[in-house]
Amino acid sequence: MMKLNTPAFAVACGIWWGVGLFIATWWLIAFGSGTTTSTLLEQFYFGYGITPIGSVIGLVWAFFCGAICGGILAWLYNVLSDRIVIGSSASSVPRAT
Repeated sequence: MMKLNTPAFAVACGIWWGVGLFIATWWLIAFGSGTTTSTLLEQFYFGYGITPIGSVIGLVWAFFCGAICGGILAWLYNVLSDRIVIGSSASSVPRAT
């Protein structure tokens, strides 16, 4: 069974989550969201807000959060893929001669 490259998967998840949050923040800035209300992410990411500097701070926080979660997910996949066999391998199927 294939294994995931854990560091590469972690970095990829971190980039996707960080850039995604960065773009979402700028979308809210550009199209006028209520900046006076507090968001849920402000509770988790210290310094994040719907501001230009907050988008950069959120990008950094989200990169590390995504990288840690992606690393855990890839590690868990690799561990479970060794223990769980789905289907049957070609060598265990009897051949008709």
